[in-house]
Amino acid sequence: MRILIIGGSVFVGRAITEEALRRGHEVTTFNRGRSGVDLPGVEAVRGDREVAEDLDRLVEGREWDAVIDVMGRVPGIVDESVRRLNGHAGTYTFISSISAISDFPAKPCDDDSPIYECAPDAGPEDGDYGTLKAGCERAMEAFEGNALIIQPGLILGPYEDVGRLPWWLDRISRGGRVLAPGDPDRAMQVIDVRDLATFVLDRTEVGKADRFLVSGVPGNTTYGDWLAECRAVTGSDAEFVWVDDRFLLDREVAPWTEFPVWTPGGPEFAGVWLASSAKALAAGLTCRPVAETVRDTWAWLREVPPAERSFKWHGIDPEKEARILAEWA
Repeated sequence: MRILIIGGSVFVGRAITEEALRRGHEVTTFNRGRSGVDLPGVEAVRGDREVAEDLDRLVEGREWDAVIDVMGRVPGIVDESVRRLNGHAGTYTFISSISAISDFPAKPCDDDSPIYECAPDAGPEDGDYGTLKAGCERAMEAFEGNALIIQPGLILGPYEDVGRLPWWLDRISRGGRVLAPGDPDRAMQVIDVRDLATFVLDRTEVGKADRFLVSGVPGNTTYGDWLAECRAVTGSDAEFVWVDDRFLLDREVAPWTEFPVWTPGGPEFAGVWLASSAKALAAGLTCRPVAETVRDTWAWLREVPPAERSFKWHGIDPEKEARILAEWA
């Protein structure tokens, strides 16, 4: 197949590109060349999807069997890309997010769950991440071919640029007393970026309009097992100190970000780990053990010098962690 990947050099896009090349597809990537390095073997087209002239230059004289849009975040911009690519590809695969579902994370959800109200031409100021992703999904209605929408859940794995699992690996590798938030028996649900990429390519090759919630296998790890795997692969002497949810919230610790992927109990997060991937699993989604994801992410992270490790919006300040540990003691 001839595949255009919008993005293609960072985390999810990189994994999809790598899998497409492994399968022998002809791959074109379209990005600004600022966030990552294109993999050898692709036709790299430099450009900004927000610039009409760049989109015109991309499509001029080119056709693909499929487009995979990894980077769409603003409905109006996705809408323009869709319209420019009409007639140049048979399938348009859009990587959305579970966050587009209006019931998430308060309630369990599946492929039929409602998404937020958001216009397909909305701008960046018209909503938050999840709302805008819902608008991007509606922008797909303008595609004159097979529109395939993928809604991933929590994605982990090598080359993660968000900094969730990498932050925990980095912190635990340094050892000592490590503040572990909440309940170690709290079940989680994660998907390896490589398993997501495999499923995306499988369904793109099928070339059928559809929608899939792709969030892995429910309960495929617990928070305690996840952190224990981090300690095992790093060879750390870390001592986990499990601290109560309420104690952390009273000290203004931000769920999900200061301790990556920590969600306290309560109605606000009641459905966060209860998404159903039954349809995707029935369609061929396979998920490797979470231990393998942790191991391979650490193998990659060890190649990144500590001074160059970027965790973006994730991770608690060391002084704040130490202060809370002292108060808890």
